[in-house]
Amino acid sequence: MLLEASQSQLVLVDYQARLMPVIFENAMVLANAARLAQLAQLMQVPVWGTEQNPSRLGENAPELRALCQRTLAKMQFSGVEEGLGEWLRPPVKAVAGNARSLPKHLQKPQAVAPAERNTVVISGCEAHVCLLQTALDLLEDEFEVWVVTDACSSRTERNRDAAFDRLAGAGVELVTTEMVAFEWLRSAEHPAFKAAQALIK
Repeated sequence: MLLEASQSQLVLVDYQARLMPVIFENAMVLANAARLAQLAQLMQVPVWGTEQNPSRLGENAPELRALCQRTLAKMQFSGVEEGLGEWLRPPVKAVAGNARSLPKHLQKPQAVAPAERNTVVISGCEAHVCLLQTALDLLEDEFEVWVVTDACSSRTERNRDAAFDRLAGAGVELVTTEMVAFEWLRSAEHPAFKAAQALIK
């Protein structure tokens, strides 16, 4: 099973100003998160962010925040507990209309489902807390969840690795930034190939 850009959404979890300096391999992790967000924009993949208690931990890195459609401020460790799932899978809306102007068979409200992107590519900090809890809740909500390991970390390597072990055991796919890029592209003939390749190099 390979990632499909047309079915994907990207979630960037808590790359915050006061958290990142204490994160293991923080420069590489932040650089890969930025690459992911830029690749997502090239491929027309929606990008969402979360921030844990931003009044205490600060906002996400500005280069990431600028690439997100919306950023969810949260106090719960899982973004899903604070409504992230509704952003990723908007509720079905009823068709509105003037009853007098509609034919009889259209007068009852009908459900209209938005185009669904059921694959969530997710990365962030801390891997063993907010990322883990958000990813597991998304899995429980029947999303396909792919965690980008080289764009995730914790304050310690041991906590980060324990998170990856637990996520893999739960059925989450573990990938790298380059795996995501080349699966979204699929071919050297993709119109965004050169721009994507430049980001990766």
